[in-house]
Amino acid sequence: MDQTYKLSVWAAPRAVERSILTLSDQVYVRPQPLGVVLIIGAWNYPWALTLGPLVGAIAAGNAAVVKPSELSECSSLLLRALLPRYLDKDLYPVVTGGVSETQELLRQRWDHVFYTGSSSVGRLVMEAAAAHLTPVTLELGGKSPCYIHSDCNIRVVARRITWGKFVNCGQTCIAPDYVLCEPSVQNQLIDCIRLTLLEFYGADPKSSPDYGRIINQRHFNRILSLMEGYVPVIGGQSDASQRYIAPTVLRDVPPQSRLMQEEIFGPVLPLVAVSDIDDAIRFINEREKPLALYVFCTDQKGIEKMLEETTSGGVLVNDVLMHYTLSSLPFGGVGTLHSFTAEADELT
Repeated sequence: MDQTYKLSVWAAPRAVERSILTLSDQVYVRPQPLGVVLIIGAWNYPWALTLGPLVGAIAAGNAAVVKPSELSECSSLLLRALLPRYLDKDLYPVVTGGVSETQELLRQRWDHVFYTGSSSVGRLVMEAAAAHLTPVTLELGGKSPCYIHSDCNIRVVARRITWGKFVNCGQTCIAPDYVLCEPSVQNQLIDCIRLTLLEFYGADPKSSPDYGRIINQRHFNRILSLMEGYVPVIGGQSDASQRYIAPTVLRDVPPQSRLMQEEIFGPVLPLVAVSDIDDAIRFINEREKPLALYVFCTDQKGIEKMLEETTSGGVLVNDVLMHYTLSSLPFGGVGTLHSFTAEADELT
C-alpha cells in the first residue's frame, strides 16, 4: 500500500457509531498531533532505534527532540551532522551528550517520550515523565528463552539460534538468552553450534569481519563477571584491548545463577537442562514473563501446549527474531521486562 495513502487515512476523521439520541448528528474522531516528543535512542542499533520513533512522530505531525545514545559516539555525532541537512533543525533538533544532558531533557515537559534501553533506566524515564503525566513508549529488554524439543532437526535449530544469539555480538534485546532442552539434546546442540560458528565466523571469530565487539569496557567487564566459575564448552576467549568476547556456550547452568537472573546482552549462551516440555513450561512460568519466547518443536500438540501454558511478549515457532521484521505484528511485552512500539496513528 502506498505510504502517502496510509498517512492520509491516519489523518482523516474517523466516523464512529451513533446512538439513538444522535442519529441526525455527525459523530467522528479527528486526529491531531500530540505536539513535541522526546526520543531517547539506544546504542545497540543506534540508527534503527532512533530513527524509527522519529518516522512515526513526523508522520503524525509532531515536532521532536532527538537524543542519541552517547555510548554509540560515532553514530551520535553523524546523526547530529546529517539530520539538519534533511529536516528542519528547529522542529527536529539533535541533542548529544551523556547522563546530565538526558536528565535535563527529562525535567522538561513533553507531549510524549520514547525511550529505548535498559529496564533500570526505563524506570527513571517513567518516573520523570510521571511528574508531568506524560505518556511514554518504552522499548526495554528481557530474557528470551529457547525451548528445544527432542524431535527437532538440531542442525537447523543450531543455525537459527547461532545467528540470533551472536549477531551484533549478542547485543540485541530479543536475542535468545538461554536454551532449555533435555540433556541428550544438549550434546547434539553443542556439536552443531560449534560447526555453525565455524561456518559463520571461521576458525577465529576475532578476525572475522562479520563478528562484532562489546560496546564499552563496563559491559565487557559485566559479561565476563557473569561467566566467572564456568568452563565453557565452546568459546570463552576474550581480549580487553578490543572488547572482544568469543561466541560462548555454557552447559548445565544452575537456574539460580546470576546468568539466569540478569539479561546477558552479550555473546554468552547458557544451556539449562529440563526433563521434558512440562518442566520447561514450569521453568519459564517461575520467572518474569519473557519478552520473546522461541519454541523449536515439530509436534503441533507440543507447540499448542507451550502457547497455551505460557505468556510472553511474542512467540516464534522454529525461528528467532523474525517477528520484529513484520510491521503488521505488534511488538511488545508483558510484566516488568517489556517493550512497546508506537505507530504514527498512536501519536495523534
